[in-house]
Amino acid sequence: MSTEKYIVFQLKGQEYGASIQQIVSIERLQEVVSLPQVSTFIEGITKLRGEVIPVIDLKKRMDLPDSEQTDQSRMLVSLVDDLSVGFIVDEASDVIDIDQSIIEPAPTTIKGVNANFLHGVAKLDDRLLLLIDLAYVLNYEQLNEVKQVVEEE
Repeated sequence: MSTEKYIVFQLKGQEYGASIQQIVSIERLQEVVSLPQVSTFIEGITKLRGEVIPVIDLKKRMDLPDSEQTDQSRMLVSLVDDLSVGFIVDEASDVIDIDQSIIEPAPTTIKGVNANFLHGVAKLDDRLLLLIDLAYVLNYEQLNEVKQVVEEE
């Protein structure tokens, strides 16, 4: 049986997980500079350890209702196609081990969530955890748009 570590995070009160292998770091939210004429889910750019990175609002990208950022809000920094990208989440609360045998394929219809983003659903003792594949949150055109945002800076 193989287990993998997942970061547990919240969006609008729902728990999600992302493989720790996709996460470079978890950061407190810092100043994000908005950019004109970009997709609505691109919050802007920020500077992190000397590197300019694009910041994506994961709720907007997943067509979830917007909510205020709080002291609990975090930015999950992930490497997507060799580009560091920050994903804003409401809270990152835990790192857990999930046995691969309890992960089921994602249902094709989950209200408000594009099934392409989902890697699967983990049935834990007391909860269901939707597992997101951050590499697929941006499609080819969107990834190119995000890359252009960084290149223009």
